[in-house]
Amino acid sequence: MHDGRDMTELSMISITDWSEEELSFFHYSLQQMVPYLNAEGQTIHREIIEEIEKRGGFNHG
Repeated sequence: MHDGRDMTELSMISITDWSEEELSFFHYSLQQMVPYLNAEGQTIHREIIEEIEKRGGFNHG
């Protein structure tokens, strides 16, 4: 469960200021809803993926 900032708060700051946990949580959440995302949701998800890649990806396991 994610106990950090919600998407409303995160949308007001640069994605470069998001924590790894926030990126990971919202990437997973949006990934589950890909077929239902509108253009704005798809853009946010793509920006999250790009930021994760810029940071070298995440190793969970």
